Amino acid sequence: MTRKHSPLSKKSLPGPEDIQRAELGNGIVVLSRSNFNSPSVSLNGYLPAGAIFESDEKLGLADFVASCLMRGTRSRTFDEIYNELESVGASLGFDSGVHNTTFVGRSLVEDLPLLLNLLSDTLRNPIFPPNEVEKLRAQLLTGLAIRAQDTSDMAALIFDQLLFAGHPYGRPGDGYVETIKAIRREDLEDFVRQNFGPRGMVLSVVGAIEPRKAVDLVDQVVGDWQVKDQAHVPSLPTLREIEKTVMKHHPIEGKLQADLVIGMVGPRRKDPEYMAASLGNSILGQFGLMGRIGDAVRERSGLAYYAYSSLSSGIGPGTWEVTAGVNPRNVRKAISLVEKELRRFRKNGVTREELADSQANFIGRLPLSLESNGGVAGALINIERYDLGLDYYHRYEGLVQEVSREDVLETARKYIDPDRLVIATAGP
Repeated sequence: MTRKHSPLSKKSLPGPEDIQRAELGNGIVVLSRSNFNSPSVSLNGYLPAGAIFESDEKLGLADFVASCLMRGTRSRTFDEIYNELESVGASLGFDSGVHNTTFVGRSLVEDLPLLLNLLSDTLRNPIFPPNEVEKLRAQLLTGLAIRAQDTSDMAALIFDQLLFAGHPYGRPGDGYVETIKAIRREDLEDFVRQNFGPRGMVLSVVGAIEPRKAVDLVDQVVGDWQVKDQAHVPSLPTLREIEKTVMKHHPIEGKLQADLVIGMVGPRRKDPEYMAASLGNSILGQFGLMGRIGDAVRERSGLAYYAYSSLSSGIGPGTWEVTAGVNPRNVRKAISLVEKELRRFRKNGVTREELADSQANFIGRLPLSLESNGGVAGALINIERYDLGLDYYHRYEGLVQEVSREDVLETARKYIDPDRLVIATAGP
């Protein structure tokens, strides 16, 4: 039975009428939306200082920096930073990716000034205490040792290396043992000095505060931040096309499970076929019990512990991939079944009922993703990062509904070529 959904109420969705967008004098973009149903506020944002700035010899540097920002500043020790947060029940954390260093925070509205001051201090004044750097290095090396024994992590790492050979997306964000050992404290300091700054920084504040007041608070705390020689983000190189199917196995002895990743390049977030690919992917390997892939490989054939497809889209080329965990004896059979489903998907597309169900699911779950302040704060960041427009969520239902079966089929044929796949496996 085809699902039906109630039309979305635009009043409940973020839009131009209730999103405040302001650009501070130093280039920082601030987005804010009020929600007085909760006494809290959520903070979300990024600055364009990610792994794209790393050298091959120092892979993992951006991640190392992000993990070290809250371990001491010129005016606060590691303990003082966390005591300030815990004393008011607030939180603040950093992460990194290829393009950005990201941050997420939460507090009661009366503690927003404290949260913003801690954010500013950790971004502008980190000192990387030598003892904390070495403790963190030991933790990172432990994480890499665990990764080396994880069949899922290693299959994903090999997949990226093959698909994005010679491209920043093919390098692991957490680096390798030898590159983490090679990073010096001076490298951490240089990374911040050269790449951290207000240009390109985006910050959202959502919660029990008037949007204009939120913008003013942010301006008071970081509006004076100036970095004259802040580095410009390098452009992404052209991605080399896969000319024929490539396959690589990474042996990890003593494992009872093998993991596999099969896929290809997918659309960027801004590409016009993104929505068709997203809806198609839901049918291929997400909706219900992991879609067609889950039904074919796991339910009907019993070859996999799990099997699903995923679409990852961002600033640059994305990935469209199928992931499965199988008994090592069933690797070849599982790969063959996945290839068969990809060929069928590329040849026949989706049924009218499948597409309608997927569209209803996309539209129905949107309000759930925007129920919390954190969900809205993240949504505002995505609007800015991908230049979607402040009215994006007001247009969302129409964008989903206008995708046709022909759109999905055309998109599948553009991106899915069963004769030019990347196949990565890890296990015994």
